[in-house]
Amino acid sequence: MNIVGTIDSILREKGTQTWTIPPEATVYEAIQLMAEKNIGALLVMQGEELAGIITERDYTRKVALKGKSSRQTPVRELISNPVITVERGETVEECMRLMTEHRVRHLPVMEGSRVVGVVSIGDLVNWTISAQHLAISQMEDYISGKYPG
Repeated sequence: MNIVGTIDSILREKGTQTWTIPPEATVYEAIQLMAEKNIGALLVMQGEELAGIITERDYTRKVALKGKSSRQTPVRELISNPVITVERGETVEECMRLMTEHRVRHLPVMEGSRVVGVVSIGDLVNWTISAQHLAISQMEDYISGKYPG
């Protein structure tokens, strides 16, 4: 199935709220913010510039498993960089391909050098399921004669 739709359509539905943290913050502060907001990743911002991304996966692999202290380790030591980003006009299908290829679960959405949102694998899956349900519903209506031929 070819998935037609853009990241802009997802952002219009879910909103453009992003949660950020500076690189000098501690990993503990990052994990605390992720827990508070019930999210799995934070954009690491140096002023208005995207410096990287920190995820729960980064924490477990780069702090917990290595015996580091989350209260003493700065975020800048863990950030994933370079960050795989997308533009608003990118297709859902291409974003799913990027996430699979790069083994990431979050994509910052950019407009030039400015961050305008974030999409997660969950956002893409939910959009795909909704699009499939809509297509099925339309086909059922056509088959049942609801639409003229």
